[in-house]
Amino acid sequence: MIKVIDGGVTAPKGFQAAGLRAGIKPGKTNKDMAMIYSEVPATVAGTFTKNRVYAAPVKWDRKVVMEQETAQAVVVNTGIANAATGEEGFANSKRTAEEAGKLLRLPAEQVLVASTGVIGFQLPMDVILEGVAKLIPELAGSRQAALDASEAILTTDTHKKEIAVEFQVGGVTCTMGAMSKGSGMIHPNMGTMLCFITCDAAIDKALLQQKLREVVDETYNMVSVDGDTSTNDTVLVLANGMSQAPKIEAEGDDLDSFTAALTEVCTYLAKQTAQDGEGATRLFTAHVTGAPDRETARTLAKAIITSNLTKAAIFGKDANMGRLICAMGYSGAEYDTELVDVTMSSKAGSIKLVKGGIMPEFSEEEALKILEPEEITAEVELHQGNVEATAWGCDLTYDYVKINADYRS
Repeated sequence: MIKVIDGGVTAPKGFQAAGLRAGIKPGKTNKDMAMIYSEVPATVAGTFTKNRVYAAPVKWDRKVVMEQETAQAVVVNTGIANAATGEEGFANSKRTAEEAGKLLRLPAEQVLVASTGVIGFQLPMDVILEGVAKLIPELAGSRQAALDASEAILTTDTHKKEIAVEFQVGGVTCTMGAMSKGSGMIHPNMGTMLCFITCDAAIDKALLQQKLREVVDETYNMVSVDGDTSTNDTVLVLANGMSQAPKIEAEGDDLDSFTAALTEVCTYLAKQTAQDGEGATRLFTAHVTGAPDRETARTLAKAIITSNLTKAAIFGKDANMGRLICAMGYSGAEYDTELVDVTMSSKAGSIKLVKGGIMPEFSEEEALKILEPEEITAEVELHQGNVEATAWGCDLTYDYVKINADYRS
């Protein structure tokens, strides 16, 4: 059983964090650097963007995850993405890891790095290195330290995104905590923007990597805000074993419990990302059921929540299902269009707006009432099987354009 508790990345035993303002972009006042530290080496796994233009920290972290069994620290900066920065950018990521490693008395290969912000600019390394030195004395296992770190990784996000849960492994209570950021440039093809997960369970590295990929595919890879896959998308998991629970080394109840916790954490943060989409006013969920296979269900669910016309209709509280079924039709999925039912639902009720592929007469007044709340779901029944999939998105508003027109300033 999974129990959600108050906490973030410092909730599991042996993890510390810090967040502060280093001054990466002059004239700002926001916290812009964070660090996570495990008191002992932690089994590491990660998933990364599949964008062919990937950031220097992604290149460094892939190398660490592929070549190292463990890692012990993560350094994160906002403001500058360190993407499209060539050899100098990679050298700067490595230099950041080396500096953190030197001060923490760790090999550089035990330090992961992550960046988010504007593409195409080199990191101000004097500020970054000074920030690393400032972060280390601030490291703490407190709730406030987790809050500071989660705040320090935000860009256009409107609020911190974090969660912690408890679960059982071999009769021992283990804890998993996480923080993430992401609001725009959200259309993951691996995981999400930046997400850092800590856990005090012990688990085999290959199993951890396998389960992370599986969970990411069903959660972060089913989120979209604007159809743009970031250059910096990264999900990292550190599991340090300090709960003293038996090590998870094979399939079974313990691995199932761990996977359920990971799924709970990633689902929550994925939905938070969609709901906090740049300029968004509504969380828009597409739940496809009755599909003949997994790929059909996933393709249709994502097509619905990524359609700009459907997203605009959700913003306008317009029950224009022509937008939705059109998006399904061009998705590339093979299905019988004449069997489709679509019901729109919210806490205000539900209304069937497509039956057997046809849009019946309905009450515009009732539809408007149902489309008014902040969370709207399109329930799509294909009547062609028993497979289902869920995707999360948001509405498309005037403010999305305003935010991205001014992003570099």
